[in-house]
Amino acid sequence: MMRYMQTPMTDPAGLAAALREQGYLPEDGLATAAYLAIRMHRPLFLEGDAGVGKTSLAEALAGVTGRELIRLQCYEGIDASQALYDWDFPRQVLHLRASETAGVLEPEALERSLYDRRFLIARPILRAIESAGAVLLIDEIDRADDEFEAFLLEVLAENAVTIPELGTIRAETPPIVVLTSNRTREVHDALKRRCLYHWVAHPPFDREVAILRRRLPELSDQLARDVAGAVRRMREADLLKPPGVAESIDWARALQILGARTLDRELAAATLGAVLKYQEDAARVRDTVLAELAG
Repeated sequence: MMRYMQTPMTDPAGLAAALREQGYLPEDGLATAAYLAIRMHRPLFLEGDAGVGKTSLAEALAGVTGRELIRLQCYEGIDASQALYDWDFPRQVLHLRASETAGVLEPEALERSLYDRRFLIARPILRAIESAGAVLLIDEIDRADDEFEAFLLEVLAENAVTIPELGTIRAETPPIVVLTSNRTREVHDALKRRCLYHWVAHPPFDREVAILRRRLPELSDQLARDVAGAVRRMREADLLKPPGVAESIDWARALQILGARTLDRELAAATLGAVLKYQEDAARVRDTVLAELAG
């Protein structure tokens, strides 16, 4: 099991400084919410547009605390067996055949032996509960359904998993839990009430410039400002999918690879695929945002 450090920060400002050392630049409200979630042993529910840094916060918290990051990616139709545990059926069959051939076990003992811990496949939530401390990221919970939310309520409340054949497995050290939602649908209030909540907005201009410079140290200051300014205008252009910080970083990296020091109309048009993912958005941006750039 992974050993981890106790979080050394004594206040939100200390946590924010530690996150900055990990390359993550949080705003004050987010640092406070994360600090309280750690101290109060409550899940942190982060909601906001895609690409604003919700998942990256969980990764940075793992780095700050020295804990293992365990990620559960949600999707439509996900169920408890894919999140908690499953039995290794092929190995159970092999064990059954070998035991029957050897004839060393009585039928009842043989049946019990099929549900030994060695045949249990731990999925992300059980792995997090069994670990010596972890950061459990439940990503895009809005893609799952109501039944999965109800299942999470019980697990997050108790920090324990009950396996009928083995009993209850309880976390000796509760994981730091981060849930994210892109708000493709409303998550039930019952789940939100179990969590500390924070809306993660797109960063203001100066902070986005700082993020770009931190993530891409060789990026020129002017190009960072040009990209942040252009992306900010894209977010105001009523697009199908406004770009997030992740797309800003991708765009700046693409421009940097091409040797750009500033952003002009021709180069921006040639690299739009790094920041926009819909043809309709690209067409709208070419007619508005890019038209404002120097040729």
